[in-house]
Amino acid sequence: MVAIHMNSQCQIYSLHFPLPNSNQNPNPNPLLSMLMDTPSSHSLFTHVASRELFRVRKRPRMDGFVSGFTETGVVALQHHAEDSIPLSISFCKTSKFAHILAVSDEDGYVSLFNSRRKFSETASFEENAEEAKICDWVSHQNAVFDLCWIKGDTQILTASGDQTIKLWDVQERKCLGVLTGHTGSVKSMCSHPTNSDIIISGSRDGSFRIWDLRCKSTARSRRGEVNICSMGGVKGAHISSRAKRTRRTKTASMSITSVLCLKDQVSIATAGAVDSVVKFWDTRNLKSIVTQTCPCPQSTEKQSLHGISSLSQDDSGLLLSASCMDNRVYLYDTLQLEKGPLQSFSGGRIESFFVKAAISPDASNLVCGSSDGNAYVWKVDKPQDDPTILKSHDGEVTAVNWCSSEIGKLATCSDDSTVRTWKKNNYVSRTQCASAIRRRVMAMPSIECKMLLNNNGKKYPKTAEDAFISDDAHHPITSPTPITPPKRNISGGDTNQVSSGFDLIESSEKTPESALKSPSSVLNPPSSLKRTIRDYFLASSRTL
Repeated sequence: MVAIHMNSQCQIYSLHFPLPNSNQNPNPNPLLSMLMDTPSSHSLFTHVASRELFRVRKRPRMDGFVSGFTETGVVALQHHAEDSIPLSISFCKTSKFAHILAVSDEDGYVSLFNSRRKFSETASFEENAEEAKICDWVSHQNAVFDLCWIKGDTQILTASGDQTIKLWDVQERKCLGVLTGHTGSVKSMCSHPTNSDIIISGSRDGSFRIWDLRCKSTARSRRGEVNICSMGGVKGAHISSRAKRTRRTKTASMSITSVLCLKDQVSIATAGAVDSVVKFWDTRNLKSIVTQTCPCPQSTEKQSLHGISSLSQDDSGLLLSASCMDNRVYLYDTLQLEKGPLQSFSGGRIESFFVKAAISPDASNLVCGSSDGNAYVWKVDKPQDDPTILKSHDGEVTAVNWCSSEIGKLATCSDDSTVRTWKKNNYVSRTQCASAIRRRVMAMPSIECKMLLNNNGKKYPKTAEDAFISDDAHHPITSPTPITPPKRNISGGDTNQVSSGFDLIESSEKTPESALKSPSSVLNPPSSLKRTIRDYFLASSRTL
């Protein structure tokens, strides 16, 4: 409250008010003294304004507040008191286990951490790790480059530099099978969106392969592990025309760095180290690509200069991101690939194929690691804005991952042998508003836009129990019967030969009813079902 005291001559002789600056000079300003002795005919508000009584102080910086994201935890990755460099991180997919973060490293370990654990401010990173660690085990005698949760987070797949993929029972930490067939390090893998028994993998040998975990061989490894053979694939999927004309100098030039199973259930996206082209394949006929896209669709020179380190997609499958070695992350609309990227994001440094990027499940943000020791987060709908910079790591930030059930939560790992978790400060509702949906589908045909807008986007499970409904309950076309593998000639010791196409054996006498019940319909659906990525969005909007 302002207290004004006047003498008998109605002159102001004292004005008491708490000043914003507590360290003010005790000696009065001469000009201010003159104003205080001025007769009351002068406006009091003029005097108040001259004192800057309503000056607003800047809000102080909060500890742990980093431009919209707060660091919620950090753990050191060690085994037997020796630091280990993390290579891949992955949150569990179901809401029940969403707090569990899996980390793989260059020593072949898989470690599980509780990302909700609260740490003491005085504890070391090593003490944090002991507090948050659930378990760990040696999965391979080589580096593990990728992880993939399946079967309601009860099983996990590990892709390794030993040229194999292993399937693990997480609770028992027991190997359930070994996927053999690649002749180079397995760099990436992805499970089918509706049938987790179907796996796609990409390797440094230049091929991608398709696997059915139900098709197990009678042969076993020296450790007694069950072998699972590939169902098919494509060799040399990303060899550029220029590379074919020159002598092969580096294996990395033909390496497949990332694979994705798209939401239409039949399409695969692949990217490689040779160029910035993203190729799209139809699993019903792998003899040639369906389409491809790149940052410069009209140019053939620029696209051959930079490889792609990672691919990711949002929960709807409409948007696809590609982190490129030209220090940009490109965002594509899967319905209009021929037009090239919708937009690009720059700011970080992508100087190695270990640096990854990921779009958030709700398509609101995009995060990318960087060789400068930071992670960069952009708003998808504001690519022109400067990114939020997450500054805490002391080495190249490589793998990044969003939590699918806790919106705004993400994890980063670095060559400094630490894993950090972050939380977006402002809460974003998982239910998309109408304006967000319109922005997402503004480039779609009018009929599809109306369908998606009227249904207000994607539906999410109402309860935790809904998230544990089996794949068969949601997708009746799948069944526990394995896909019939194609006939192959294994004479001559060439048991790992990759077929040029993926032609499943089918009987000409199959009825539509039997086709629907056949598990092969997941990769080879009848014509009555959705057949393209565009058909997928049409069908999804009708059923929402």
